[in-house]
Amino acid sequence: MGLGKKLMGWVDNRFPATESYEYHMSKYYAPKNFNFWYFFGVLSMLVLVNQLVTGIWLTMMYVPSDVGAFASVEYIMREVQGGWMIRYMHSTGASAFFVVVYLHMFRGLLYGSYQKPRELVWLIGMAIYLLLMAEGFFGYLLPWGNMSFWGAQVILNLPAAIPFIGEDLAQWVRGDFVISGITLNRFFALHVVALPLILVGLVVMHIVALHHVGSNNPDGVDIKTLKDENGIPLDGVPFHPYYTVHDLKGIVIFLFLFFMVVFFFPEGGGYFLEPPNFEPADPLKTPAHIAPVWYYTPFYAILRAIPDKLMGVVAMGAAIIVLFFMPWLDRSPVRSMRYKGILSKIALGIFAVSFVVLGYLGATPSTPTATLLARIFTALYFLYFLLMPIYTSIETCKQPPDRVTGGSH
Repeated sequence: MGLGKKLMGWVDNRFPATESYEYHMSKYYAPKNFNFWYFFGVLSMLVLVNQLVTGIWLTMMYVPSDVGAFASVEYIMREVQGGWMIRYMHSTGASAFFVVVYLHMFRGLLYGSYQKPRELVWLIGMAIYLLLMAEGFFGYLLPWGNMSFWGAQVILNLPAAIPFIGEDLAQWVRGDFVISGITLNRFFALHVVALPLILVGLVVMHIVALHHVGSNNPDGVDIKTLKDENGIPLDGVPFHPYYTVHDLKGIVIFLFLFFMVVFFFPEGGGYFLEPPNFEPADPLKTPAHIAPVWYYTPFYAILRAIPDKLMGVVAMGAAIIVLFFMPWLDRSPVRSMRYKGILSKIALGIFAVSFVVLGYLGATPSTPTATLLARIFTALYFLYFLLMPIYTSIETCKQPPDRVTGGSH
């Protein structure tokens, strides 16, 4: 027995290293018909690692105070060797994170990955999404640019709409009567320490839950029902080496596009980094148009579409919370959109268009026409969920195949 095997044997007697590797990689059988949409899970992991690594590096030179925050970011950008690239990798990475997560979530809606027995996988995933939104918001204030300051001002005033406790709650969240260095410090602590710890824990739980029940696939067929004499799914292949190698293709393409943005288009036309954010925070200088980063704009449009401030906050929160109920709203006997009826396909298409249009409207100045459109698409957004128990129950579905189609290895 070689030294390496002796060492692994010693480790395995004290820690299930080989057992865990086999359970989650070499002996975890995934459906053999994964397609393009299944790249975004591993890409989410890749971007998470990027955010953690670049974030740790940035904290080494960032000064979390209202006096030094903006200057420290400028120092990183101008004086630190390679600092501009690390900062842009982090800021672009935030947008990339939401791009791949939104596409990952859409894949779940497309193929019914929230249905039994994967309800808990979906719920943990939605908790990750909610935490990502909080993480992005807390990080948004840290550059202490003028748009960061005023954007946070708008969002932190929302709790004040709650009757009786609103003003006290808003003050408690800020840590002061106004946004100040105290607010910045607590946001820094939450963004850098508290939320990443919870986020990594939830990601681990998400993967463990997924591997316990098995991955879904474009056909929505459970591959565990048909096995060979050795108990191996007939339509499954080991995740490693098949999908670890397969995913490299998606990773290479993603990194090419990611660094193209980092090197040539880091501001994203003002959507990734707004022009006012290159100016220090100024309580006396309000930007011409205050809007959140693009990945929050669909919900910001819903907030602005409601005339009453409290009901706007409720609607915005409901637009996110309703996603948690997907496993129980969908009454369809099949999982995949390939075999669902025409009503589900039309509804998902309208929902996707509504989300994109609301995102655009949330990033533009409010006008009577924009407000009217926002109200129409807000109604369509919520009708997708509210009517789901009806149209998924009455539509005629196709019979799914007994085995997965395509994707042979």
